[in-house]
Amino acid sequence: MTQPVRDLGALKVPAIGLGCMGMSEFYGAGDDEASIALINEAIDSGVRLLDTADMYGRGHNEQLVGRAVAKRRDEVVLATKFAIRRDGDRRYLDSSPEYARKAVDASLQRLGVDVIDLYYMHRMDGSTPIEDTVGALGELVAEGKIRYVGLSEVSADTLRRAAAVHPIAALQSELSLWTRDVLDNGVLATAAELGTALVAYSPLGRGFLTGAVTSVDSLAADDFRRTNPRFSGDNLDANLPLVDAVRRVAEAHGATPAQVALAWVLAQGDNVLVIPGTKRAKYLHDNLGAAALTLSLAELAALEAAFTGVAGERYLPEGMPNLG
Repeated sequence: MTQPVRDLGALKVPAIGLGCMGMSEFYGAGDDEASIALINEAIDSGVRLLDTADMYGRGHNEQLVGRAVAKRRDEVVLATKFAIRRDGDRRYLDSSPEYARKAVDASLQRLGVDVIDLYYMHRMDGSTPIEDTVGALGELVAEGKIRYVGLSEVSADTLRRAAAVHPIAALQSELSLWTRDVLDNGVLATAAELGTALVAYSPLGRGFLTGAVTSVDSLAADDFRRTNPRFSGDNLDANLPLVDAVRRVAEAHGATPAQVALAWVLAQGDNVLVIPGTKRAKYLHDNLGAAALTLSLAELAALEAAFTGVAGERYLPEGMPNLG
């Protein structure tokens, strides 16, 4: 199946990538061998962009991805991130140049590669000027340790300031039918203006938009959605009817809700890519099927209108200040 191709720096990358986070943490138990097989099946199916981060599974996810692509490194674009540090149960942010230089070496070792294709600042720490962080990342490009610089969850103004220091190949932000902040706050428009790709994470609303999650009782005990505001108590009950609009469009096309949700995100701009995560081949191929789906302007508008009343914030209160 031919995917739309998007620019990522000087690279041409199929628009549907693979988010690997859930293979190591946050969405229940993982299976390394099954995950390695899935990553290879994704590559065989045309996926090129693989997304990980040093904090996913405390480095486990990078090691897993590295093992999966060890014999086919040239076939993939590897993206990883730094700046969320973990000390026991405590997490804290560090986007300092000093930590960037330390973190990239550790990621290179875990991935087992000589260069990282796309290296993101995962979050700003609130004290390091973005110019300092991006300046250090630019030096890593010059040193040959990374190919392209990326940011995650920054404002339009921060993106402009960063791009004045070094080209920003990609900005990773949450974007889905029920999280449309980047459409309203100028981030997506600014990215397009600057030639920066917008890599949408959680494009399926953490699985909600597929219609598969109707109760947290069906989730693993350690699944973080059990404490996510939008999946909690009255909020989940209020949000469940929203999926009906997705199902109606899906039925009209003989498609699945997941394909409709992804097609909506891809329709937001020629610079938009998606990195839905999964641990199952069935869902991988379902997601890739979105490449064949084109929604009409009327369908796009109807979906947007249906999702104007989402209940609950994206994260718990402690996670919200780090966004934007």
